[in-house]
Amino acid sequence: QVQLVESGGGLVQAGGSLRLSCAASARNFVSYVMGWFRQAPGEEREFVADISWKGGVTNYVDSVKGRFTISRDNAKNTVYLQMNSLKPEDTAVYYCAADRVKVTSSPSYWGQGTQVTVSS
Repeated sequence: QVQLVESGGGLVQAGGSLRLSCAASARNFVSYVMGWFRQAPGEEREFVADISWKGGVTNYVDSVKGRFTISRDNAKNTVYLQMNSLKPEDTAVYYCAADRVKVTSSPSYWGQGTQVTVSS
């Protein structure tokens, strides 16, 4: 069983930055692909970014490319999402996810989410 706890959300003005963190309780954190998803009010949950086991491969949804960066620190069992040049349309609850194979198809584990609100 893996527990994921997100932090770092909040209210920020458009153009600002936030860094989300997700701390994992996994015994062998490096064996999990990690990802971030988000869900805006009235919308379906969407994939934002993921990162491979050792961090060598990352993927992003087109709408955040060049603005968001996913990274991980396997020594700290933590994955991060650095969000720059935030836009009001980035407003959503952001969720961390983990899976041994891939997170883009029904990941095994989810965090509880952290709210990000971007004001115009």
